[in-house]
Amino acid sequence: MAYADQQMSGNRIVALIIVGLIHLVIGYVLITGLAYEAVTKAIERVTTVDIEEPPPPEEPDEPPPPEPDRAPPPPVAPPPPISIAVSPPPIRTQPTIPPPAPPALRIPPPAPVGPPPAPPPPRFTPKGAEPRGNPGNWATPNDYPSRALREEREGTTSFSVTVNLSGRAENCRVTRSSGHSDLDDASCKNIERRARFRLATNGEGKEITSTWSSSVRWQIPD
Repeated sequence: MAYADQQMSGNRIVALIIVGLIHLVIGYVLITGLAYEAVTKAIERVTTVDIEEPPPPEEPDEPPPPEPDRAPPPPVAPPPPISIAVSPPPIRTQPTIPPPAPPALRIPPPAPVGPPPAPPPPRFTPKGAEPRGNPGNWATPNDYPSRALREEREGTTSFSVTVNLSGRAENCRVTRSSGHSDLDDASCKNIERRARFRLATNGEGKEITSTWSSSVRWQIPD
């Protein structure tokens, strides 16, 4: 019992010492925290200076800025609906029809044309060329070609001449041969050399060139 009592008293002393240390620590913490808080407040009181700033001057009342004209936005038409066909539309084929044939053009037969109107009557009666003198003297038996005379060849030569504005015969041509070239040549040669004419006139009474026709009969004199 004595040893148990001694051991219990020793444990009580240790417990008291521990409790005392705990109280010391708690007290130290309390004292240190209070001291730090007091020092902080003192520093704040010393370093903090309340400076009252004067109030800013009041600005005069200005009219509010005009509001910008805000025109109503233009109406915007909604985009047309777009229909998306799932399958392509069917294609319809139409046979090509040839155009109708143009109508046949029928041209009526021309109207019968009557005779042309008669020209107005001339103011003067046209007149042909007239020989001056006797045409029988333009080719005489004295003009008979000697060879044809020796051979006793005869014949009649028809001819036509142009009567120029001088009244002379030119451009003689045989229209019907006598059958002998020397007699035909003698006819035209003598007519162009000796024939003289009065000029022909037209419907205006003006002298014009013309033609004159005749014949020469070649006959051997008795």
